[in-house]
Amino acid sequence: MVDYCANPKCMKPLHYLREGTVYIFDVVDSGMDGSNLRGHRLEHYWLCGDCCETHLLERTPEKELRLIPKQSLRYVKRPVAINERAIAS
Repeated sequence: MVDYCANPKCMKPLHYLREGTVYIFDVVDSGMDGSNLRGHRLEHYWLCGDCCETHLLERTPEKELRLIPKQSLRYVKRPVAINERAIAS
């Protein structure tokens, strides 16, 4: 079970799941004996309410966890309005 916030700068203890976000990642394990058999397991992580307001958690292809600021998602360009005169010409 998850005990603390996944943000290493926060580490707030988990008491209730009322606030915050739980992230579940499917991790594929290669065979221990070199065989082609693969297993998988689920890893659980939690961001507290304060941290999940400002960050997202993702798993990289290199199997590392990355904390991503949400502010980078806020600055998406709006579609440019089409001028009706340009269409009529």
